[in-house]
Amino acid sequence: MHLDVQDLRNFYYRTQLGRVAQRAIRDRVVDLWPVQSGQTVAGFGFAVPLLRPYLADSRRVIGLMPGPQGVMPWPAGMENVSVLCEETHWPVPTGLVDRLVMLHGLETSEHPTAVLEEAHRVLGPGGKALVVVPNRSGLWSRRDGTPFGFGRPYSMTQLETQLKRHGFTPERTCAALFVPPSSARFWLRTADFWEGIGRRFGPWLAGGVLMVEASKQVYAPTRGGLGALARRPLKVLEGVGKGVPEPAMNRKGG
Repeated sequence: MHLDVQDLRNFYYRTQLGRVAQRAIRDRVVDLWPVQSGQTVAGFGFAVPLLRPYLADSRRVIGLMPGPQGVMPWPAGMENVSVLCEETHWPVPTGLVDRLVMLHGLETSEHPTAVLEEAHRVLGPGGKALVVVPNRSGLWSRRDGTPFGFGRPYSMTQLETQLKRHGFTPERTCAALFVPPSSARFWLRTADFWEGIGRRFGPWLAGGVLMVEASKQVYAPTRGGLGALARRPLKVLEGVGKGVPEPAMNRKGG
């Protein structure tokens, strides 16, 4: 079940813990995908906190917010780029998107198969998706006071397997949110330190969220018909000029 957009907004923009989580995940997104000009970047679920670095240079930025969650205008003080959509039908042309970020979109959906099918459809050739989900083994998925405590948490194997089943090839994996999900002043002040330690030394099991970058599989068309025949040409002229053998009766003189 999707969280309400107001609860998500309040967490990410009005609490210190939410701002810490936003910065930690967004920094990892930018590490994986440095800003490039001329790309179409989209986010599904409540991914808009991660899209701000791409606003200035991208060809377009689209914030897709599912109906059960609700929508809010974003970014504040600028032209709105967020849109309310059905989980199973996004108002985006096929093959338009170069980069797609999913946050609070897959683990809370009642139709994860349809969500991944739409993600595959909207990505263009060479397009990539970055799926961010709560880590089943992490501390954040065990606390209801944050959005990561709702929905279905994943292990890395589970997430990669689900992506492969829907036409994606996992390429890179990482984690974020190594700081405990606590509003205590000590943890908030030292959040950047723990993120750095986690990236350098900690295995991905320790992170509060798992992140998988996956590319869209494009299968080469199978060639049959005339193409196959061209590789095995018919020998219609075989035997021409070799003469016709005499009937057996003539050879015996009869």
